[in-house]
Amino acid sequence: MAGGGDLAEHTRWMRAALALGRRSMGLAAPNPAVGAIVVKNGIVLGRGVTAPGGRPHAEPQALAEAGVAARGATLYVTLEPCNHHGRTPPCTEAVLEAGIARVVFGLRDPDPRVAGSGLERLHHHGVAVIGPVAEDEARRDHLGHRRRVRKGRPAITVKMAETADGFAGDGPGAGRLLITDADANRAVHRLRALSDVVMVGSGTALSDDPLLTVRLPGVARRPVRLVLDTHLRLPEQSALIRSISAAPLIIATAEETEPERIERLEALGATIMRVGSDRGRLAFGDLFSQLVQRGFTRVLCEGGPTLASALIGEEWADGIILITSDRRLDRNGIPSVTPDARDALADPATFALHKDVRRGADRFRCYERIENPCSPD
Repeated sequence: MAGGGDLAEHTRWMRAALALGRRSMGLAAPNPAVGAIVVKNGIVLGRGVTAPGGRPHAEPQALAEAGVAARGATLYVTLEPCNHHGRTPPCTEAVLEAGIARVVFGLRDPDPRVAGSGLERLHHHGVAVIGPVAEDEARRDHLGHRRRVRKGRPAITVKMAETADGFAGDGPGAGRLLITDADANRAVHRLRALSDVVMVGSGTALSDDPLLTVRLPGVARRPVRLVLDTHLRLPEQSALIRSISAAPLIIATAEETEPERIERLEALGATIMRVGSDRGRLAFGDLFSQLVQRGFTRVLCEGGPTLASALIGEEWADGIILITSDRRLDRNGIPSVTPDARDALADPATFALHKDVRRGADRFRCYERIENPCSPD
């Protein structure tokens, strides 16, 4: 539904609503992290963001904060208001009861229970409906929700770090190669804080012995840590096991893994997820389907070159964050990705470079997979 009013003004307020919604990323699953702002005569009357665990939704919180002043105001909301009864009444009902005169939305909801019906109901009851506004940004922010409802899997972002000459490691048995500086490392912790799951393969878990927790001052986020460990090789004394009290740990393993080993790790507090196999490794389709069933919509992969290249090459990776240091290895090492995966990143029909910025001595390039324009999501 098109326009009305000042598009630049609508875009400014929508971007404010999107920034508000991002505060709930990593907390709102299984629901989308929606931001909502009630505005009248250029004054903000109420704000709302999807609460941890997904409820209450953003719109009723913003409307409650605005109170009776919401009558005749404009509601900016990053995703079409829901129009179905679940555990809570539909958000369209709250909008109508509040007397909102105009709704400006960022993105139509791909959920078949909504799928335009929320906007149609509002329009039918005399509410002016404007949008989509700042749609590209809204599609990006709600990618996890879109992937969940359309493809039955989470959105998957792959983070890779490499030296200036393209290496992620110094070779077998050489120990962990520290590539990025403090600024980049803080940025990675922020990425973790916006994710439901931080994932690595068993190779990274064994060689680097990572914690994968969010360690930022004043930020209390506990994304689930996930290790893909086909043969359940993770040592019981690993940092991941020893830090289970700090953040949950799921270990995905093959269905035929010995029960005794599973029981020992479960006794230490780990959650074991049995996953079907595909050519000797865990099947991504089954893995990601199970993650969605557990309510997760946003996965950050910090695995090594093998896992990253497989996710890119098999078209599971929705976004790539490539962090390149100014430092060179200047000797043979482990390439950060396979040649085929690097070719995919360079192919404008497969990935688009969305952002290219520097943080100290490191360069961040953010790629997004090109979506089929005929696809409904």
